[in-house]
Amino acid sequence: QVQLVESGGGLVQPGGSLRLSCAASGRIFDIGAMGWSRQAPGKERVLVAIITSGGSTNYADSVKGRFTISRDNAENTVYLQMNSLKPEDTAVYYCNADVRTTPTLRYWGQGTQVTVSS
Repeated sequence: QVQLVESGGGLVQPGGSLRLSCAASGRIFDIGAMGWSRQAPGKERVLVAIITSGGSTNYADSVKGRFTISRDNAENTVYLQMNSLKPEDTAVYYCNADVRTTPTLRYWGQGTQVTVSS
């Protein structure tokens, strides 16, 4: 079992920056890839960024060049650095951790609100 606790959301002006954090606890030795997704009201949750246990990353086209996912394995924490924020980035952001079981289980954090507005 893995628990994920997110922090760092808030209100920011367009063009500003935020850094989201997600700390994992529990059976952290079973965690493989981790990632971030977001969900706006009335819309489906969509992938933003993923990072493997080895550090490989992938991003949605909508955030490439603006967002950076990173991982501190010693601290069992994943980060999402968000720069050049746009109003369309407004959403609840969720982190996830994939646990090495058969089948793989994906655990989600509680979500943190990011609002980009003047």
